[in-house]
Amino acid sequence: MQTILGIETSCDETGVAIYRAGKGIIAERVYTQTSHQRYGGVVPELASRDHVRKLAPMIEATLADAGLERVEIDAIAYTAGPGLAGALLVGASVAVALASALDRPAIAVHHMEGHLLSPLLEDPAPEFPFVALLVSGGHSMLVGVEAPGSYELLGETLDDAAGEAFDKTARLLGLGYPGGPEIARLASEGNPGRFDFPRPMLNRPGLDFSFSGLKTHTRQLVARTGPEDHADIAAGFQHAVVDTLIAKCRRALKATRMKRLVIAGGVSANQLLREELARTLPGQVYYPRLSLCTDNGAMIAFAGWFRRAAADRSGRIAVRPRWPLDRLPPMASSETVTG
Repeated sequence: MQTILGIETSCDETGVAIYRAGKGIIAERVYTQTSHQRYGGVVPELASRDHVRKLAPMIEATLADAGLERVEIDAIAYTAGPGLAGALLVGASVAVALASALDRPAIAVHHMEGHLLSPLLEDPAPEFPFVALLVSGGHSMLVGVEAPGSYELLGETLDDAAGEAFDKTARLLGLGYPGGPEIARLASEGNPGRFDFPRPMLNRPGLDFSFSGLKTHTRQLVARTGPEDHADIAAGFQHAVVDTLIAKCRRALKATRMKRLVIAGGVSANQLLREELARTLPGQVYYPRLSLCTDNGAMIAFAGWFRRAAADRSGRIAVRPRWPLDRLPPMASSETVTG
């Protein structure tokens, strides 16, 4: 099984890509939905409709980009969870239907495992074992990774994820969606030291995160200041989130005695986070390329190749909007052979 078509529809990106063993990603397309910007967050029904409209044409265009016919695909991987139920069902239905029509197997992929494995597409790729910080709009977690498929949850968010905190703070400041890039843009004009921001849960043992208190602090600060202060607020908020993430990463590396850190998910694209990690953990941090930080089909195709021994020909469509990463089954030995 050498050539995998990957489909990602867990939230508001429609992603399609083709991975070929030994060659890597040979074609990729991503469509980012813009209809949610007016609402300040993702509207699930609108997301599902956009996936329905975009997915089939994107599959055909991606195959054309790769110079492949449908029959040259060996298997079809799709995001089965976690994510928005309706959005997941669109991708799963298309993937399973296409696999059945071509008499090919379908591979259900865990969205966060896709993020976790995506830095292995880079050169140099991180060696195992490592600690992974997975930070996105819906997830913030630290994972001990002994090998592909062997994961230990070290810590997770108790409330808002880091990306969600960025989105909500951007809304408080009258900025657009998604909030991470908007906060970073405004923060570049501000003084991060002007206002005092808490670093949540750093005075407690453990590796869990909590950003709701930081969000409340920011809301109260916005209420008693004016628009002329928003750049300084954005800068202070961004530094507080980055400092918290880095402190927890350092704590996780010490607790596990691991030497390498992988960071993936949408927030991993934050430039301040990358700069501060380069300063404090030189030579120990690995990321996917920027195009693979947000949701995409490439990471699903790649994770599908790792999970190819679990390929399914039953035609059953099943999604899991809630799916703990540390409950994934281990990979068969044949799955972990690098491509």
